Amino acid sequence: MSEPLIHDELDVFMALVPCRNQSIIELGCGSARMARQLLLKEPSVTYVGMEVDRIQHDKNLAQPQAGMSFLYGAANAIPFDPATFDAAVMLKSLHHVPLNELDASLQEIARVLKPEGLLYVSEPVYAGDLNEIVKVFNDEGVVRAEAQRALDRALASGQWTLVAERRFDMPVRFESFEQFEQRMMRPTFKDHHLTADLIDRTRAVFERYADASGLTSTRPMHVRCLRRA
Repeated sequence: MSEPLIHDELDVFMALVPCRNQSIIELGCGSARMARQLLLKEPSVTYVGMEVDRIQHDKNLAQPQAGMSFLYGAANAIPFDPATFDAAVMLKSLHHVPLNELDASLQEIARVLKPEGLLYVSEPVYAGDLNEIVKVFNDEGVVRAEAQRALDRALASGQWTLVAERRFDMPVRFESFEQFEQRMMRPTFKDHHLTADLIDRTRAVFERYADASGLTSTRPMHVRCLRRA
C-alpha cells in the first residue's frame, strides 16, 4: 500500500504544530523555504533559523523577510536561554548531525523549548528510486537509521512524548541528469568528492529510472512530532 502523496509539507506541519503567535526555531534550516512560506501564511510567527553551512547562512542573511532572523550554528549549542521557543523544526537535517552529537542535540533542543513545546522532525526514508540514485555517491543508510534511533532514545528517556507520526511521499522532478547533478550532487554544505567515474556511475543509475523527459519520482518521508515533557 502506497503512502499518501503530499505536494507541500507545510500542510502537514501546520496541521500538527500550532503556529499563531508562536516562536519557532529551525535547526539546519537550509534556505528556510518552508519557513518563508509559513510566515506568508501566518505573519504572527517569530522565526529563528540556524544553519551550519556558512555559504547558505550568508545567502539567508542576504534575503531578509519580516519575522525571520538567522544564526550560524549547530543544534548541539543553541545560543538561547532555556524555555525560549514554542516549537523547534528539523527538516531533513537530523541525520546530518554528527552521530556522537545526536543525543546532546536533542537534549539541547529540549532545553530551549518551553514546557509542552513541540519538536517537528521530518526525515527521508531510506527507500525508493531516488534513494537508489543518491546512494551511489552519498549512502545515508547508517546516518538515517541512527537519527531514528536517537529519537527512539529521546522518547524512552521520558524527556519527550510522541504527539503524532506521519508517513507520506513527496513528488520530485528533475528535467535532466545535469539538473540532478547540480541540485543533489553539488550542495554547498558537503563535498561528495566527485570524480568522473562516480558521476558516470550515478548517471547510469539515474537513466535507469528516467525517461526522455527526465526523472519523475517520489521521496518517502517519515515525520515524528514530539512534545517536551
